[in-house]
Amino acid sequence: MSTPGTPARVLVLNSGSSSVKYQLLDMAGEERLASGLVERIGERSSRLVHTPLAAGGERRERTERIADHTRALRLLSAELDKDGLGLDSPELAAVGHRVVHGGPRFTGPTLVDDGVLAQIEELVPLAPLHQPANVTGIRTAREMRPDLPQVAVFDTAFHATMPEHAYRYAIDTATADAHLVRRYGFHGTSHAYVSRRAAELLGRAPEDTNVIVLHLGNGASASAVAGGRCVDTSMGLTPLEGLVMGTRSGDIDPAVVFHLARVAGMSVDGIDELLNKRSGLSGLCGDNDMREIRRRIDEGDRAAELAFAIYAHRLRKYIGAYAAVLGRVDAVVFTAGVGENAAEVREAAVAGLEGFGLAVDAARNAVRSDEPRLVSPDGSRVAVAVVPTDEELEIARQTFALATREDGQ
Repeated sequence: MSTPGTPARVLVLNSGSSSVKYQLLDMAGEERLASGLVERIGERSSRLVHTPLAAGGERRERTERIADHTRALRLLSAELDKDGLGLDSPELAAVGHRVVHGGPRFTGPTLVDDGVLAQIEELVPLAPLHQPANVTGIRTAREMRPDLPQVAVFDTAFHATMPEHAYRYAIDTATADAHLVRRYGFHGTSHAYVSRRAAELLGRAPEDTNVIVLHLGNGASASAVAGGRCVDTSMGLTPLEGLVMGTRSGDIDPAVVFHLARVAGMSVDGIDELLNKRSGLSGLCGDNDMREIRRRIDEGDRAAELAFAIYAHRLRKYIGAYAAVLGRVDAVVFTAGVGENAAEVREAAVAGLEGFGLAVDAARNAVRSDEPRLVSPDGSRVAVAVVPTDEELEIARQTFALATREDGQ
């Protein structure tokens, strides 16, 4: 906790290839002060949307060409400054950066210096679409506030507690080690936050709670969390493995790649695009929005019905597998856009798993709420819960804790 007069604000930056999402939080009371998005960076018509979250604040929007991330950060800082919250504020304690891949080196939040930044950049081959933008965001923020602690919070870090028998693939170990090929997992800040909140919902300590977390958005992942520690997760070397997603295939026979290369004459890049951008729900039925898929199902659309059935089948397989990994399951927890809002997905995911102690109460499951809640019947052996995720708060917490510890507070 901060003391009076101690800087307690944290700016959370999520730098994408052509966008920057941000939130400013006051960690003294974990209050959100502002949020925003800069998108289409480098394009002819970029857009900045800024929302002050204090009482009376009004959303502001501007459209112009924003050439690069440096310009984007300067503009978002100027918007914050209009609210008295600028990047040069003495009340700013640190900047927390979401970084997609920590590789085997980074297993927790890390204070960034030149050496750390160079190591993060070395991991670009493991996440070529996201890591360069993460690096750019960190470098730009350091240039703007070289005196301020910059903390990298890695999507992969929460999964670093997996035992070797869970993270190692059954391929030649020398080849795997030489090229850092192993299971890393992603969405780690979400899985960390949600698993702890689920334990609170159950009235239990995290170290005494076993949960299966299903983070279901356009990207989707599952994790098995035993006593607050991840012991298995569905995404692997990249975010492609595991559940059926919006545009990603999830699990397939690896030989599909060889088959498409040999028989269809597809290039490596072409297969990469197929599996990452033209597969999943979109590849199956042409839509990756679960709301639209459900609308089409209601109209009797066969392709949408099949896509939903495949999606739910994969979820049930992972729930069953992770029940076996954990041995005892206290809760199955749904989070992220689809997990929090699609009652039909939750119902379908546990359908037929009554033998595992899983069921949903129809009335509870139909309720829409921003609060953590149980959707299973009273007395269920295994709770089914919905816990809204908050990755920005998790990043801010980890950033503030490390930054103040480094300052000796």
